[in-house]
Amino acid sequence: MKTDYDVIIVGAGVAGLYAALNTDENRSVLIISKSDLEVCNSVLAQGGIAAVYESPDDDNFDLHFNDSMRAGGFKNDPMTLRKLVTEAPTDIERILYFGVHFDKDSEGAFHRTLEGGHSRRRIFHYKDSSGNEMTKKLRERVLSRPNITVLPNAMMTDLKKTGTGFSVDVLTGSIHLTLNSSFLIIATGGIGRVYEKTTNSAIATGDGIMCAYELGAAIKNLSLIQFHPTAFSEAGSRQCFLISESVRGEGAFLVNKDNRRFMADYDPERMELAPRDVVSHSIIKESRKLGSNEFYLDITHKPKIFLTEHFPGIYDFLLTKGIDMSTDKIPVFPCHHYLMGGINVDITGQTSIDGLYACGECAHTGVHGNNRLASNSLLEALVFGRLAAEDISRRLNELPPVKSLETARFEHDERAQSVPEGIRRRIRNIIQKAYFVVPDMEEAVNGITEIENIKEMLANKNFKKDEHFTESKALSTVAFLILQEII
Repeated sequence: MKTDYDVIIVGAGVAGLYAALNTDENRSVLIISKSDLEVCNSVLAQGGIAAVYESPDDDNFDLHFNDSMRAGGFKNDPMTLRKLVTEAPTDIERILYFGVHFDKDSEGAFHRTLEGGHSRRRIFHYKDSSGNEMTKKLRERVLSRPNITVLPNAMMTDLKKTGTGFSVDVLTGSIHLTLNSSFLIIATGGIGRVYEKTTNSAIATGDGIMCAYELGAAIKNLSLIQFHPTAFSEAGSRQCFLISESVRGEGAFLVNKDNRRFMADYDPERMELAPRDVVSHSIIKESRKLGSNEFYLDITHKPKIFLTEHFPGIYDFLLTKGIDMSTDKIPVFPCHHYLMGGINVDITGQTSIDGLYACGECAHTGVHGNNRLASNSLLEALVFGRLAAEDISRRLNELPPVKSLETARFEHDERAQSVPEGIRRRIRNIIQKAYFVVPDMEEAVNGITEIENIKEMLANKNFKKDEHFTESKALSTVAFLILQEII
């Protein structure tokens, strides 16, 4: 394969795929996917995408803006948030053109569901597997574009700035490749694997954030972490199955071990439809009050046909666990879910380093404030992925097509040792104790010293630059930045 490209995009979720599709088709683009193209957080997104598009008269941009501000504790960046909600129609139109399907009602109009924090039904969805539908159709388009090359099962292990752009060290199998580009977009997703339990996929280890940080890019608000209140988890599994917020949007009750609805005690106005952080904190408070982690979602009052049509993926998954959601309550508890902070970017998606962009969950645009409004994440990935691609395409017009770029040197020592087993497990244990829904300051203070020691060991000892090393270094960096902000 060639080594020099106009644009390299690291990450093959919705943000990365969509950015590639919005880059000038006359320019060469490489997408680096850490795993198979089917493995990413975007694929796991159930609920849908929030947007004011062909909407009823009782919904508008201001309402979407205000709902987002309220959910985010009014800490959102008003300029980028306004951009998010007003650009939504453009990107809904564009993904429909790319073949993405959304559910429609019997009259052919788009069916919109309701989720916590929204004052109107504005969630476009494809059953309960919206992320999978979007990723699949965008991936098909990407693979049909002659100017886009996709490199699967390849991991960015290091990133350097050169006089002409960027050089990326990529590990594929046991082989290290040096790839170059004039511009680079990081779209590597979240940091879920820094926790013992997460809804994130196995590849969400914060690699892109670590590489940007080491290059000197500004990282902001990494401690702004969203815990989803209704995750189904199993003993022995680090990945929790998400019970979509739209289940509550369609009428599910949240009950404690005594089968009592308790959200009225904490948020009497919105109850189960309060934003995620409110519901998660309420469950933790109720848990401590009762001395029990036993909580359930109850939607048995809805007809079975309604549930199988609206939530086929959730329904079928729960059946494999011996739970029929039409007759049984669903056991749930909060779990790590989403990152609101990340690599700080401007409204075009550019970082503090010229030519380096970021979009999707790894980026901090400021649109979410202190808590993401449900289903704003896929919209953010689309809007700011496109804006980054458009800005890069504009700047590429001022440059000749890429030929051969200056190449940075990445040193690889065959005498290096393997990273000791248990490092990542220890990092997860520290973060889980220091910051699960409510920060524990004593654990955070004690934990950051050990995290610093782990970081120092990884930086100074001669370890093999393999996947285990890179992920350990990324997780220790992410953990350090989280705890540093908390303290």
